Amino acid sequence: MLYLVPTPIGNLQDMTFRAVEVLRQADLLLAEDTRTSARLLQHYQITKPVTPYHQHNEHKVVHHLVDQLKAGKTMALLTDAGTPGVSDPAFLLVRECIRADIRVECLPGATAFVPALVNSGLPMHRFAFEGFLPPKKGRHTLLTKLAEEERTIVFYESPMRLVKTLEELATYFGPDRPCSVSRELTKMFEENKRGTLAEVAAYFAEKGVKGEIVVVVGPKP
Repeated sequence: MLYLVPTPIGNLQDMTFRAVEVLRQADLLLAEDTRTSARLLQHYQITKPVTPYHQHNEHKVVHHLVDQLKAGKTMALLTDAGTPGVSDPAFLLVRECIRADIRVECLPGATAFVPALVNSGLPMHRFAFEGFLPPKKGRHTLLTKLAEEERTIVFYESPMRLVKTLEELATYFGPDRPCSVSRELTKMFEENKRGTLAEVAAYFAEKGVKGEIVVVVGPKP
Protein backbone atom coordinates (compact mmCIF):
# COMPACT_ATOMS: atom_id res chain seq x y z
CA MET A 1 0.00 0.00 0.00
CA LEU A 2 1.22 3.50 -0.87
CA TYR A 3 -0.37 6.45 0.91
CA LEU A 4 -0.05 10.01 -0.40
CA VAL A 5 -0.21 12.24 2.66
CA PRO A 6 -0.86 15.99 2.36
CA THR A 7 1.09 18.09 4.83
CA PRO A 8 0.38 21.61 6.16
CA ILE A 9 1.29 24.53 3.89
CA GLY A 10 2.11 26.60 6.96
CA ASN A 11 0.23 25.97 10.18
CA LEU A 12 1.23 22.56 11.58
CA GLN A 13 -2.23 22.19 13.16
CA ASP A 14 -3.71 21.66 9.69
CA MET A 15 -2.74 17.96 9.66
CA THR A 16 -5.79 15.68 9.74
CA PHE A 17 -6.18 13.03 12.44
CA ARG A 18 -6.13 10.36 9.76
CA ALA A 19 -2.91 11.69 8.20
CA VAL A 20 -1.14 11.52 11.55
CA GLU A 21 -2.38 7.98 12.10
CA VAL A 22 -1.20 6.87 8.65
CA LEU A 23 2.27 8.29 9.29
CA ARG A 24 2.41 6.45 12.61
CA GLN A 25 1.41 3.12 11.08
CA ALA A 26 3.47 3.18 7.87
CA ASP A 27 6.60 1.05 7.67
CA LEU A 28 8.54 3.70 5.78
CA LEU A 29 8.08 7.43 5.13
CA LEU A 30 9.22 9.00 1.86
CA ALA A 31 10.04 12.69 2.25
CA GLU A 32 10.83 15.39 -0.30
CA ASP A 33 13.18 16.96 2.26
CA THR A 34 13.94 14.90 5.36
CA ARG A 35 14.90 18.01 7.35
CA THR A 36 11.58 19.73 6.65
CA SER A 37 9.61 16.58 7.40
CA ALA A 38 11.57 16.08 10.63
CA ARG A 39 9.95 19.19 12.13
CA LEU A 40 6.47 17.91 11.31
CA LEU A 41 7.19 14.43 12.63
CA GLN A 42 8.71 15.80 15.82
CA HIS A 43 5.65 18.02 16.35
CA TYR A 44 3.38 14.95 16.25
CA GLN A 45 5.86 12.69 18.08
CA ILE A 46 6.21 10.30 15.15
CA THR A 47 9.34 8.15 14.99
CA LYS A 48 9.63 6.25 11.73
CA PRO A 49 12.34 5.47 9.17
CA VAL A 50 12.47 8.32 6.62
CA THR A 51 14.09 8.13 3.19
CA PRO A 52 14.49 10.97 0.66
CA TYR A 53 12.23 10.97 -2.39
CA HIS A 54 12.51 14.05 -4.62
CA GLN A 55 12.84 15.13 -8.24
CA HIS A 56 16.59 14.50 -8.28
CA ASN A 57 16.48 10.85 -7.17
CA GLU A 58 13.00 9.55 -8.03
CA HIS A 59 14.08 7.86 -11.27
CA LYS A 60 16.90 6.07 -9.44
CA VAL A 61 14.89 4.76 -6.49
CA VAL A 62 11.38 4.20 -7.88
CA HIS A 63 11.83 0.54 -8.87
CA HIS A 64 13.49 -0.32 -5.54
CA LEU A 65 10.53 1.25 -3.71
CA VAL A 66 8.06 -0.67 -5.85
CA ASP A 67 9.88 -3.90 -5.02
CA GLN A 68 9.58 -3.12 -1.31
CA LEU A 69 5.88 -2.40 -1.71
CA LYS A 70 5.43 -5.71 -3.54
CA ALA A 71 7.13 -7.41 -0.61
CA GLY A 72 4.40 -6.11 1.70
CA LYS A 73 5.69 -2.81 3.07
CA THR A 74 3.35 0.13 3.61
CA MET A 75 4.78 3.51 2.64
CA ALA A 76 3.61 7.09 3.08
CA LEU A 77 4.83 9.82 0.74
CA LEU A 78 4.87 13.38 2.02
CA THR A 79 6.24 16.56 0.49
CA ASP A 80 7.52 19.72 2.14
CA ALA A 81 4.04 21.26 2.04
CA GLY A 82 0.71 20.44 0.43
CA THR A 83 -0.50 17.41 -1.49
CA PRO A 84 2.05 15.13 -3.18
CA GLY A 85 1.90 15.35 -6.96
CA VAL A 86 0.64 18.96 -7.11
CA SER A 87 3.81 20.65 -8.39
CA ASP A 88 5.71 18.13 -6.24
CA PRO A 89 7.10 14.59 -6.77
CA ALA A 90 4.62 11.69 -6.76
CA PHE A 91 3.49 11.01 -10.34
CA LEU A 92 6.30 8.62 -11.23
CA LEU A 93 5.88 6.44 -8.14
CA VAL A 94 2.08 6.42 -8.41
CA ARG A 95 2.25 5.38 -12.06
CA GLU A 96 4.66 2.52 -11.35
CA CYS A 97 2.55 1.33 -8.41
CA ILE A 98 -0.56 1.24 -10.58
CA ARG A 99 1.32 -0.72 -13.24
CA ALA A 100 2.41 -3.19 -10.55
CA ASP A 101 -1.15 -3.49 -9.20
CA ILE A 102 -0.14 -1.93 -5.86
CA ARG A 103 -2.91 -0.10 -4.04
CA VAL A 104 -2.50 3.70 -3.92
CA GLU A 105 -4.57 5.93 -1.69
CA CYS A 106 -4.42 9.73 -1.49
CA LEU A 107 -5.66 11.37 1.69
CA PRO A 108 -7.53 14.67 1.47
CA GLY A 109 -5.74 17.66 2.88
CA ALA A 110 -3.86 20.89 2.35
CA THR A 111 -3.22 22.28 -1.13
CA ALA A 112 -2.18 25.93 -1.44
CA PHE A 113 -4.18 26.80 -4.54
CA VAL A 114 -7.56 25.84 -3.04
CA PRO A 115 -7.76 28.49 -0.28
CA ALA A 116 -6.15 31.04 -2.63
CA LEU A 117 -8.82 30.38 -5.25
CA VAL A 118 -11.71 30.33 -2.79
CA ASN A 119 -10.78 33.61 -1.08
CA SER A 120 -9.86 35.41 -4.32
CA GLY A 121 -13.41 36.55 -5.03
CA LEU A 122 -12.98 35.40 -8.65
CA PRO A 123 -15.22 32.83 -10.39
CA MET A 124 -14.34 29.36 -9.12
CA HIS A 125 -16.98 27.10 -10.69
CA ARG A 126 -14.51 26.52 -13.55
CA PHE A 127 -10.77 27.09 -13.28
CA ALA A 128 -7.45 26.08 -14.83
CA PHE A 129 -4.49 25.16 -12.63
CA GLU A 130 -1.19 25.94 -14.39
CA GLY A 131 1.29 25.55 -11.53
CA PHE A 132 4.63 27.23 -12.27
CA LEU A 133 4.99 28.91 -15.65
CA PRO A 134 7.96 27.77 -17.76
CA PRO A 135 10.85 30.18 -17.06
CA LYS A 136 11.87 30.64 -20.71
CA LYS A 137 11.10 28.08 -23.40
CA GLY A 138 7.40 28.03 -24.23
CA ARG A 139 6.51 30.92 -21.92
CA HIS A 140 5.42 33.33 -24.68
CA THR A 141 3.35 30.67 -26.43
CA LEU A 142 1.63 29.61 -23.21
CA LEU A 143 0.84 33.17 -22.06
CA THR A 144 -0.56 34.03 -25.48
CA LYS A 145 -2.85 31.01 -25.25
CA LEU A 146 -3.86 31.65 -21.63
CA ALA A 147 -4.82 35.24 -22.45
CA GLU A 148 -7.88 33.77 -24.21
CA GLU A 149 -8.77 31.43 -21.33
CA GLU A 150 -12.41 31.80 -20.25
CA ARG A 151 -11.80 30.14 -16.88
CA THR A 152 -10.12 31.55 -13.78
CA ILE A 153 -6.41 30.66 -13.88
CA VAL A 154 -4.23 29.65 -10.92
CA PHE A 155 -0.43 29.92 -10.91
CA TYR A 156 2.33 29.23 -8.42
CA GLU A 157 5.23 31.67 -8.35
CA SER A 158 8.38 32.37 -6.38
CA PRO A 159 8.72 35.68 -4.50
CA MET A 160 11.77 36.60 -6.60
CA ARG A 161 9.82 36.37 -9.86
CA LEU A 162 6.38 37.56 -8.71
CA VAL A 163 6.54 41.20 -9.84
CA LYS A 164 8.02 40.30 -13.23
CA THR A 165 5.34 37.65 -13.77
CA LEU A 166 2.51 40.03 -12.79
CA GLU A 167 3.87 42.64 -15.19
CA GLU A 168 4.06 40.03 -17.95
CA LEU A 169 0.52 38.88 -17.24
CA ALA A 170 -0.62 42.51 -17.47
CA THR A 171 1.05 42.77 -20.87
CA TYR A 172 -0.51 39.59 -22.25
CA PHE A 173 -3.89 39.68 -20.48
CA GLY A 174 -4.36 43.44 -20.15
CA PRO A 175 -3.55 45.62 -17.12
CA ASP A 176 -7.18 45.74 -15.95
CA ARG A 177 -7.64 41.95 -15.67
CA PRO A 178 -8.65 41.21 -12.03
CA CYS A 179 -6.32 39.10 -9.92
CA SER A 180 -5.56 38.03 -6.37
CA VAL A 181 -2.17 37.19 -4.89
CA SER A 182 -2.10 35.05 -1.75
CA ARG A 183 1.10 34.98 0.27
CA GLU A 184 2.09 32.87 3.29
CA LEU A 185 -1.29 31.12 3.49
CA THR A 186 -2.23 29.79 6.97
CA LYS A 187 0.83 31.46 8.51
CA MET A 188 1.04 34.39 10.92
CA PHE A 189 1.65 36.98 8.18
CA GLU A 190 -0.85 35.67 5.62
CA GLU A 191 -1.76 38.27 3.02
CA ASN A 192 -4.32 38.31 0.21
CA LYS A 193 -3.92 41.26 -2.16
CA ARG A 194 -6.72 41.79 -4.68
CA GLY A 195 -7.04 44.24 -7.57
CA THR A 196 -6.09 44.53 -11.22
CA LEU A 197 -2.86 43.00 -12.51
CA ALA A 198 -1.36 46.48 -12.85
CA GLU A 199 -2.38 47.48 -9.31
CA VAL A 200 -1.13 44.32 -7.65
CA ALA A 201 2.15 44.40 -9.59
CA ALA A 202 2.77 47.99 -8.47
CA TYR A 203 1.88 47.11 -4.87
CA PHE A 204 4.41 44.30 -4.61
CA ALA A 205 7.04 46.23 -6.59
CA GLU A 206 6.94 48.88 -3.88
CA LYS A 207 6.47 46.62 -0.86
CA GLY A 208 8.73 43.69 -1.71
CA VAL A 209 7.78 40.03 -1.55
CA LYS A 210 8.46 37.14 0.83
CA GLY A 211 6.98 33.69 1.29
CA GLU A 212 5.08 31.16 -0.81
CA ILE A 213 2.93 32.68 -3.54
CA VAL A 214 -0.29 31.74 -5.33
CA VAL A 215 -1.56 33.98 -8.15
CA VAL A 216 -5.21 33.79 -9.24
CA VAL A 217 -6.24 35.63 -12.41
CA GLY A 218 -9.79 36.21 -13.58
CA PRO A 219 -11.08 34.81 -16.89
CA LYS A 220 -11.15 36.71 -20.14
CA PRO A 221 -14.18 39.04 -20.07
